[in-house]
Amino acid sequence: MRIRIVDAFTDRPFAGNPAGVVVLDRPEFPSLEWMSRVAAEVNLSETAFAHPLSDGTADYALRWFTPAVEVALCGHATLATAHVLATAHVLRAPGTVSFATRSGVLTATASDDGSYTLDFPTAPLSPVAPDPVLLDVLGAVPLSVHHTGPNTDDLLLELADEAAVRELTPDLSTLAGYEQRGVVVTARAASPDADYDFVSRFFGAAAGVAEDPVTGSAHTALAPFWSSKLGGRTEMVGYQASARGGYVRVSLRGDRTLLAGRAVTVIDGELLA
Repeated sequence: MRIRIVDAFTDRPFAGNPAGVVVLDRPEFPSLEWMSRVAAEVNLSETAFAHPLSDGTADYALRWFTPAVEVALCGHATLATAHVLATAHVLRAPGTVSFATRSGVLTATASDDGSYTLDFPTAPLSPVAPDPVLLDVLGAVPLSVHHTGPNTDDLLLELADEAAVRELTPDLSTLAGYEQRGVVVTARAASPDADYDFVSRFFGAAAGVAEDPVTGSAHTALAPFWSSKLGGRTEMVGYQASARGGYVRVSLRGDRTLLAGRAVTVIDGELLA
């Protein structure tokens, strides 16, 4: 069985967010145990499994697994799956492929310039009171705290500035005890001349991901958050300031958010078990 490792939200190898991708030729998923074991073996923030559908709901069924749990929504592994389908000449540019997922039907559109645009549900934001224990774990005092959901189930914290986001060193072992999928920290770009509008980082210790390099799904909450902060703008660029780093172009369309980026295949091999 073929497996690829694809770096998503980047145009060069060894940057962005790597995802494992397994596109099955059978009309059903393998067992939950097997997919979980493969994801643990691959040991990336997510491994995607897809199989073709013939019932008219979508072109493919798609699921995503961290090394520890199955998640309801994942951006970079969806982009990576679209890239694998394009490499296999299933998805041609321009062209769109649809995926049936736990978060509804999602689409990925390939463009002639080599980029992909994902159509995801916008995450609603609910202000919540800061948790003193969480603030101590993070070592930062946020300007605001929001819960995102239902597909993401993260806490989004706005920090004072970009430097605070980049310099954050949270206690990951304590974060692993929180029930939310992850914690997103964000701030406005420090320079008006930057090629991005806001920065973020994502810590998903509770889901088995210490720090995710580039989190597409988090941008379904970052898009409406920063739109409200930046005068109602609907077209923005986010930079996730992890060690690998990556750009996500966001377009807010009401209850849908478009996420755009590129991808590069770095490993193409066979699963032997």
